[in-house]
Amino acid sequence: MIQKFLLASAILALSGCATTGTRPENTEPVNVRIIGINDFHGNLDPPKLAVPVLDAKGDVSYIPVGGAAYIASAVDMLKSDAPNTVVVGAGDLIGATPLSSSLFLDEPAIMAMNMIGLEFNALGNHEFDRGPDELKRMQNGGCEKYTRAEPCRIDRPFLGAKFKMLAANTIQPDGKTLFPPYALKSFGGGKTKITIGFIGLTLTDTKNLVMEERLKGIRFSNEVETANALVPSIKAAGADVVVLLIHQGVFPANNANDPQCGGISGDLLPIVEKLDPAIAVVVSGHTHRSYVCDYANINPARPVLLTSAGKYGEYVTGIDLSFDPQTKKLLSKSARNTAVQSEGFTGARGPVALNPAFPIFQPRADVATLARRYADAATIEQNRVIGSLAGPAPRKKTAAGESILGNLIADAQLAAMKRPETGGAQLAFMNPYGMRADIIPDAEGNVIFGSAFSAQPFSNQLVVKSMTGKQIRDALEQQFFNMKSVNILSPSTGFRFGYDSARPAGQRILYATLDGQPLQDNTEYRVALSDFLAGGGDNFAAFKSAKQIAVGPVDVDSLISYLARDGVTPLPLLDRVEGSIELKEE
Repeated sequence: MIQKFLLASAILALSGCATTGTRPENTEPVNVRIIGINDFHGNLDPPKLAVPVLDAKGDVSYIPVGGAAYIASAVDMLKSDAPNTVVVGAGDLIGATPLSSSLFLDEPAIMAMNMIGLEFNALGNHEFDRGPDELKRMQNGGCEKYTRAEPCRIDRPFLGAKFKMLAANTIQPDGKTLFPPYALKSFGGGKTKITIGFIGLTLTDTKNLVMEERLKGIRFSNEVETANALVPSIKAAGADVVVLLIHQGVFPANNANDPQCGGISGDLLPIVEKLDPAIAVVVSGHTHRSYVCDYANINPARPVLLTSAGKYGEYVTGIDLSFDPQTKKLLSKSARNTAVQSEGFTGARGPVALNPAFPIFQPRADVATLARRYADAATIEQNRVIGSLAGPAPRKKTAAGESILGNLIADAQLAAMKRPETGGAQLAFMNPYGMRADIIPDAEGNVIFGSAFSAQPFSNQLVVKSMTGKQIRDALEQQFFNMKSVNILSPSTGFRFGYDSARPAGQRILYATLDGQPLQDNTEYRVALSDFLAGGGDNFAAFKSAKQIAVGPVDVDSLISYLARDGVTPLPLLDRVEGSIELKEE
């Protein structure tokens, strides 16, 4: 039997607005529980992820978490002792997903969310990875083909999402929002009915995180202006309180659920500062951090409850709201993140075992069956040996921001595009956020397709651009576009650069060399990179302005070809980037 809300749940109680007038003693408050999920990224199976938890003695231990069937059970638990519930999402439920979901265009991830009982989801940037037409198919169902992959391979027809996607600031070329801007849900009935309005927002930076061609003219309006402008209409429609679902987030100190919000930073904070006071709760995501924050500890004038459930289903968030049934005023609000302890595994730290001191969830049968069916369908392709590697290629960054996997992929992209017929590339760059999993060969050094695909799941096209030395240096300066989340590129073999992050903007690159020779400002070089980076993704505008001269294979295909060469592929050295900065892991 599951022990509810033990130390794996960080608990926070907040005072609400005091009521005016007198409530009869025999009239109980109306209680509503909002259950939050975000950044699921199609992890149907447990992602072999361990999260730290504190036991009764204050000691840290790690427990295994995640998996759709276990999330379903955790959500069921949160529903079991709450008469009024609603399940919501804060984006990136699909996109950048493991093979068992991405191979099937994330149809099973949508189906899993239907089974879990999701009702509303704000769009994240990764919902746009395959373009708005495919995203509409995710909502409405059908088997129309909008991508290279074939839809409806396992379940035909695909029925689409039972939940509503919300897109208040996602504006189509005709001026209309891609999906409804908000939704209402009521609880109870008669004079004691309570209604909550849910606004869904996508971070405006999505324009820099998705290729421009894939957005097809969609723009993202300012988050604060959009939310605040909607509040009067939502209140007029009967909402007693407004909840914001937004795919934007913060970085808490030590990735902990700290109601005091200690050391918290991030792009969501200035948004929260300017929100209409009618917005009482912000369910957030994007940063892959779990937190419960009483924002009144930062600004007493903004007593907003700010939450996130981390990533990949490691937590589910329970948010409890209590209302006066007569005045409809919000009396109190509280939140807790419950770790979704699932099944043990052996990882880089060794065995990660179940810990009975914390809630242990059983997989819900219907969701487990769905996950197993799609995992079985992907197994043959997943286990196909594609090549060999001398050892593990992790995403873990050095102090300079370099990684073995990033260098390996850059080398593969250079190899694919260096022939004259593919553009004659002289160097290549790989962006760290484009790598989603480590590549770990087996004991014989064999690498399987599933490992390579999990590392590069976006199916970006490789291109070659002609760039002057100055344009390349400008691109390297743009690694520091956001000093809170520096984005160091991995270069291909033969290219080196050094930086000093303490220097003024535009002067941080100390040197850049190709085959030992300094880049010349007016010399043309041929650079291989993904069409995502080539389109200015991740705020690399210098790549977008350069002239494209060749198009090559899909990125993961170049990696597969590189690993499939005769002999064992050696691991690249970590000697291509020189510098040091505090880097936040993705």
